[in-house]
Formats: sequence, C-alpha cells, structure tokens
Amino acid sequence: MRQKSYDNSPSLYLIPTPVGNMEDITLRAVNTLKMVDLLLCEDTRITSELLHHLGIKKKLIHSDDHTEDSLKEMVLCKLQEGLNIGLVTDRGTPIISDPGYRIVEYISRHGYNVISLPGPTAFVPALTMSGIHPSPFLFYGFLNSKTSKREKELESLKKLTFTIIFYEAPHRIHDMLTSLLKVFGNRNIALCREISKRYEEAIRGTVEEVLQIADSLKGEMVVVVEGNLVQEDFSSMTILEHIALYLEDGMTEKEAIKKVAVERDIPKSIVYKEYHTEK
Repeated sequence: MRQKSYDNSPSLYLIPTPVGNMEDITLRAVNTLKMVDLLLCEDTRITSELLHHLGIKKKLIHSDDHTEDSLKEMVLCKLQEGLNIGLVTDRGTPIISDPGYRIVEYISRHGYNVISLPGPTAFVPALTMSGIHPSPFLFYGFLNSKTSKREKELESLKKLTFTIIFYEAPHRIHDMLTSLLKVFGNRNIALCREISKRYEEAIRGTVEEVLQIADSLKGEMVVVVEGNLVQEDFSSMTILEHIALYLEDGMTEKEAIKKVAVERDIPKSIVYKEYHTEK
C-alpha cells in the first residue's frame, strides 16, 4: 500500500514534543498542533501545560498503552468524517518507547495517511554526546524490569559489535547497570540524563565506575553502551561445536552454517558437509 502523505486528505499526525527544553519544539510541530481538530495524548495534564505555553487550545483525548486499542475505531471514524487527528506522547517522538503504534497500525491498514513529523527524541543527543562510536548503533529502549528477564534480553545482545542504546528510569538504574555488568562485562558506557534540561549531564566511564554513583542520580536516563569489541577465537572448537553455539542462540541450521563459514573464512559447502557428516 502506497501513501502519498501530502494529498490534503484527512490524516493522523505524529507530533514530537520537547523532551525537556520547551524551545526544542519545531515551528512545524506548533503549526500542526494548531491545525489538527483533536489531539490524542498520553497524559492530558502534561499536554495541557505544553499547549498553554504555546497559547493553543485543543480538545484532548487520553490515549496510552492501556486505552489505545479501545480508541482505534473512534480515530478511524473521525478521519472518515474529514477531521485531522494529532497524536503526542508526554515527551519526545510518539512510538519511540512510547504509545501510539497500535493506532498507527490500524489507521494505516485502513488506508489513511499517517504523517510523522521529525523532532525531539532523547536517544539521538545522548548518542552524539556519548563519545562512543556512533555507527552502526541499535536503539533498544527499555529493558524488562524483572532481573531474570532483563538478563535474558542482555544475553541476546551481548555478542553484538555495535553500540546499543537503552532507556532507563532512575529507580531502576542501579539494577540495570548491575545486570549489564554481569552479562556484558565492564564495557565503556555513557549515562546521559536530563537531556536538554538545566541539569543535563553525561557521565562517561566503565560500567563499574558509573555504577558507583548510580544511586545518587535522578532524572530520565539514556545509557549508551559500547559494542562487543572482543574478537572470539573459534579455533579450539570443531565445526559441529561452532554451529551448535548458534543453534542454542535460536538460529536456524542454515543461518548457523552461513555464519560459521564467514567466521572461519571457509566455503559454506565445506561447513555444510562437515556438519551433516558429523551430525
């Protein structure tokens, strides 16, 4: 399905709002807030403060992870009536570790335009100020709050060689860094907090170093983590053992054989033959 965003048809607009500093809102975002007929928002109190600051009055409808499923049909009906709908979250860009996806999926599946405005998001300034190699990177967002599930998630990420970006709340940062140290080891990280606000701070060091002061830190946090720079030596493994390593990680036989061939710098046909002969 092709979308022509600017055909003047009724549309759902995803409008980024400042993560901290009110001056970070774009002129286009302000004009879109004025233009839309109603506004879906994560917390009506927070959005009301923003609109008051901008001198805008708008009908607000509460929409978060718990309510957006029940609002999908209403949003579709409003678009069918010819209205334009705006969607904001408390801070930053909708859907980036925030609500909105289920409404967007439903509306786009029914043929209406979804127009996402560029604008503020916390992980980009955190990455660029981190001092950690910026490309390639993986934005992961929030890890699970339960230790066992969080560490299982980290296990699935620990072999990645590129930078990984997490969000975390202040009351969970100590536990998160403890799990990170346990699973990833003592890598270099940058903990960036209070992005764009008066007390913005970037704390750079190893996981152990940052963990020492984690309990004293406040504010919303972005943790930028160095990729796995340790080159593993597979020479002591048989091809069968090497493939088994990736099968345990959830790869298919085909994927594991291809990866082993690359890592051993030998033809895939040799790995395939050896695997099926030994198996």
